[in-house]
This record gives sequence, C-alpha cells and structure tokens, in this order.
Amino acid sequence: MNEIRERIKYLVNILNQYNYEYYILDNPTVDDVMYDSLMRELEALEQKYPEEVLPNTPTKKVGDFLKTDLEEIVHENPMLSLANAFSYDELREFDERIRKVVSNFTYTVELKIDGIASSAHYEDGLLTLGATRGNGVIGENITKNMLMIRTLPKVLSKHLSMEVRGEVYMAKDVFNELNEQKQKENASLFANPRNAAGGSLRQLDPNITKMRKLDHFAYTLVNPSNYGMTTQSDTLKFLKSLGFNVNPNYRHVKDIEGVINYLEEYKDKRKTLNYETDGVVIKVNEFDLYDLIGYTVKVPKWAIAYKFPAQIVTTKLKDIIFTVGRTGIITPNAILDPVYVGGTMVSRATLNNEDFITSRDLRIGDYVKVRKAGEIIPEVVEVDFDRRNPDATPFVMPLVCPVCGSKLEKAPNEAEHYCKNPECGGRLLEGIIHFASRVAMDIDGLGDKQIEQLFALGFIKDIGDIYLLKNYKEELLSIERFGIKKIENLMNAIENSKQNSLDKFIFGLGIRHVGAKASKNLMKYYHSIDELMKAKKEDLTTIDDIGSIMAESIVNYFQNPKNIALINKLKSLGVNPQVKEASTNNKFLGYTFVLTGTLPTLSRDEASKMIEDAGGKTSSSVSRKTSFVLAGEEAGSKLTKAKELGIKIIDEETFIKMLNE
Repeated sequence: MNEIRERIKYLVNILNQYNYEYYILDNPTVDDVMYDSLMRELEALEQKYPEEVLPNTPTKKVGDFLKTDLEEIVHENPMLSLANAFSYDELREFDERIRKVVSNFTYTVELKIDGIASSAHYEDGLLTLGATRGNGVIGENITKNMLMIRTLPKVLSKHLSMEVRGEVYMAKDVFNELNEQKQKENASLFANPRNAAGGSLRQLDPNITKMRKLDHFAYTLVNPSNYGMTTQSDTLKFLKSLGFNVNPNYRHVKDIEGVINYLEEYKDKRKTLNYETDGVVIKVNEFDLYDLIGYTVKVPKWAIAYKFPAQIVTTKLKDIIFTVGRTGIITPNAILDPVYVGGTMVSRATLNNEDFITSRDLRIGDYVKVRKAGEIIPEVVEVDFDRRNPDATPFVMPLVCPVCGSKLEKAPNEAEHYCKNPECGGRLLEGIIHFASRVAMDIDGLGDKQIEQLFALGFIKDIGDIYLLKNYKEELLSIERFGIKKIENLMNAIENSKQNSLDKFIFGLGIRHVGAKASKNLMKYYHSIDELMKAKKEDLTTIDDIGSIMAESIVNYFQNPKNIALINKLKSLGVNPQVKEASTNNKFLGYTFVLTGTLPTLSRDEASKMIEDAGGKTSSSVSRKTSFVLAGEEAGSKLTKAKELGIKIIDEETFIKMLNE
C-alpha cells in the first residue's frame, strides 16, 4: 500500500507541475500523450483506492492556476473542462451511458481548436469584458487584449447583452511568421500556436497582442434559452448571425456512428486547415436534456472531447550528442535510425535538457517512439520498454563541456546546463557565426560554413579577427571556394560593417537575454558602445522591455575584462558602430512578400532588406495572406501556389518601381 500511496503522491505532484507549465507559463515540458497517460493512471488508482485521494489532486478541478499580474474575474457560470476519449470504443461507451438516461437525442460535432478558452461579455451589443477560463471558477481579466482580436466582434449586429465563450487561437501562417521573426532576432521560438496564443493573450501591453494577429472562434452561448435557443446547432447559427466567427466545419449528426464518420473524415482533412486542432468536441445537441444527463464534479456528462492520435513511429536511439550554443547552453540531441515521420525523413531530434531525458528514462540503444510536435518538429515521446536491452546504461548528464572540457554549471531555477568558459571553442564559434549573421552585423559572404572553415584553420579565433582577415588574402586563396572575386567582395563587406548600426553591433555581441528588439531600445538611450559599457542596472531597467534579469546580464557582460578587451580590439580595428534613426519609409507597411527564384540583380537578402526597410514583411511560404510574390528565374512551387490562390505576382522591375513611386 505504501507503494500505491507514493505513486499517487508522485502523480499528483508531477501533473500539477505540468498544469502550471501549461496554463501559466505557456511552456509545457511534456507532450499530450504522456500527460494523458499519467492522468488516466491517476484516475484509475483513485477509483481503486478512494481512501488515498489527495485534496490537491488535479482530477477534481479544472486547474487552480492563475497569473497574479492580471485582475481576477469570477465566472457566474463555471467554465467546465471536458472528459477525454481516445478511441471509438470509448465514444460508444459514452453514448451508452447517455442512452441509459435518455433515448431520443442527436449530437453536434465540432473541431477542438488548440487555443485558449475565453469568455466575452456584451452589454447592449458592446464588448465590455473578456476573461480567460482560469480554474473554471475564477479567470483573468483580459478585456484590453480581447479588444485586439481581429475576428472577435466588438459590436454585435443586435443590441443584446450576453456571454459568449470561445477559443482564442493563432493561425498556422501567423505562427510561422512570428517564429521566423523571432529566429531572425535570435530569440526563443514558440513551441506551437497554442503557446504563442496563450503568451500573446496574457500580455500586459495590448499592443503586443494586436501585433500577434490572434483569431477567435465562438462555440457556446451562456443561458441560450434566454435568446430562444433550444439546440447547439441552432446556437452556432445564431452566433454567426450576430457577427461571431463560427468554425464552419461543425456538423449535426443523428447518432454516435455519425460522429465516428465525421472523425474518419477529419482525421486527415484537419491537416489542410490553417489552425491547429487536436481533436473533436461532441455534445448532445438538445439543451433541455442537459440537466437530465447531469454533471460530475469536473465535467458535464453530455459532452466529451475526442483526441486525434498523433502519428507516432518507432526507431532506435543510436546516440545522444551534445552541442554548445553561443551563450554556453548545452543541448542534448538524439541521433536516430532514419525514419519517416509525417512525410519527412527524421534522423535527429532535440532532447531539450537533462530533465527531459530522465523523465522519460531514455537510454542509448532504446527503441523510442517519435512524432512531430505540432506536426513540424521531431520529438521523442517515450521508450518502448518491452524492447529495452537489459544492459542499457541509464543516462548521466556529462559534468564537463563536450568541446572545452570545462565544468558545467546549472542555475537552481533553470533546466539547462551551461559552459561558463568564455574561451570555449564551441561558444566562440557560435558567437562568431551570430556576429556575422544577417540579423546582426550582416557580413555578406561570411556564412556558417565559411566561418567554420576559417575557425578550424585558425584564421578567426574571435569576432575581432574578422577584421584582420585582410592580412591573410594570399592564405585565403589556398582555401577551397575562396576565389579572388569572392575574397574581394568579402573584404568590402567586412569593411562596410565597421559603420554598421549600433543596435546591430550590440545584438552581434551575443549578450545573454539581449535580442534584436532590446538592442534597438538600448540604442535609443545609449549613443555609443562606451556609454552602454558604463550603464548601471537601475538605469537599464527604466528602458522599455529591459527587465532586471536582462539588465544584470548587460552589466555583467561589460564587467568581464575579456569582453572589455574584445571591444577595445574591435575599436582599434576601426569598428565604429553608428546610431541610426529608424526608417520612416512605410511604403510596404501591411504588405507581406514571398520571394522565389533568382532575381536579375538583387540577392534574396538584399530584396528582403529593402522590403523590411520599407515597413513590409517577408515570409517563406505562400498563403491567402500573402500580398505579393516577387518571382525571378526558375521560380518553383511557390509561384504555382500563388497562381492557384490568385496572389499578385511581380518581377524585380515592378518591385523597384513600387519602391520608388
């Protein structure tokens, strides 16, 4: 019994931790498959041993997790969660339970949008209050941010007072654009659209929410009988007539087999939609039956959520290798036997950190289940323990850096291990690559591969050595793919970078926590690198988007003698970054361009910079939200898709004319 008690305690604690990460941090560390597996195990144990049920069990509440920086809102009508089903047999059991109570009923079937549940209150047709679900009883006041959601009506077509509940979500193309921008700024990427939507919706600055281009689907009306509604299907039609965005893919079916037919149809069809959906919500259509069918403490008995199974394949974990980032973060990576997942060959997957590996008990030689997170990023889900070699060795995080051998460190409240050696070859190499990258100093001709070559040969040992390459022109000629013309162009690019914008230089230094946006804000207050080097923590924290952690990181960076020596070296070599005013050219503001093919005179990077300098955006994929496709010779599938969608296609000449008009 002690083992059972300890297992229940463990499950309660770990699931509450996962709930906190999911609901509050918008940064889950465990996938849905594992979470659901642990929750079902806890439910089974509690049912078998009711005397061992703990007061803080997550099975008896929606989730007691609220942010303290947002005003609390009490829901007059609780926002309940739903029970889950993972098989057609479970759906049929759900149907049988209802038929024991009532016999004459139908179902509505709606796609389960992977977003943030919300409540919108209207008074006399005007949106007056927006709230999150929170713990189902108490939510968070997010009215200002709800007003920024483009597909949520601010004024209804009728002067009605009502509460409408729905899902706030981020479209796939918006999510991809957001992560593309974050990647350019060398910022942490959102794991999936739901996390991005959650983080955007809880911003204290509604302007940030507006920039994130969130969307909304309405799915229920509180007290629908007050408006003459008797069924869920009619309610959805009514909401649409009022101006709400209602997901068009719902269906009214007569029985559970109709539900299953719908699931079969959307199992693959859902992948073509511009939003994430991980399942389907099934509700009894007739409202007058709800009280008869009843409720549990946590969920209604007249509705259930079916979860689509993720595509999971099994392959062998051949090795775990470690990479060092420019800030010293040590990232473990799985080397896999190549396997097709979601249409692509996967041979490698990130393992995030030590906690990720140990929580799954991953060992080299294991057969592991792999899927694509959000159907994009390969991730290891779990081990097939039945196939484990009895001699498999438990994972042990290395104590020293795999590149320089320095002792690794781990902060108490962080999951990552760090190499703190500023002279670490891995850190130095990644730092040089970052400094020269397009998003930083933008040194054309000095890409990842070239830097790796020059670093290995000893021509570049730190970022300052970039500006000494002019002394090695003869030596460079002996290196493969370094011709006279290429070397000449490279030297010109290096020389031009000396007068680069100060914010690009700051960003290029790779100060921990300092992204491209923060660098721009720093340039507004400090007009030279010398001024910034003298900045105090208390002064830095007064600047927009500069918190105490970032401020401390900046101060610590400039207190390091080696960093000071590096900056002095750069200054002595003529690097003199300038304060440059932001462009006032907004000719392309609101427009999104996709580039494809080879342009006659402009490189992709040059064209992209011209678009961005004019206030526009670039994207790697064509969608209905694309404004223009800039096409050159040998344009491929992007051009074809643009024609299919009726997107305007322009050539370089037209593009230049548009820019100069």
